[in-house]
Amino acid sequence: MKELVEVIAKALVDSPDDVVVTETEKEQEIVVSLRVAPSDMGKVIGRQGRIARAIRTVVKAASSGSDKKVTVDIED
Repeated sequence: MKELVEVIAKALVDSPDDVVVTETEKEQEIVVSLRVAPSDMGKVIGRQGRIARAIRTVVKAASSGSDKKVTVDIED
């Protein structure tokens, strides 16, 4: 999931070198944290959160075969 979020985020932002994705695995859940440059935050979130919602939907669809819940956090 980490690679998927990283590819999507790097395609959206102006400075792809500042994209940092970390993956933390817990018992029933995998948390993917996305950090981008402050100037690119709006591009990743989108109007009314539409881009962020789309990223989460794609990750949820990709992880449907897994038995763990995957969440995407966008950090400032």
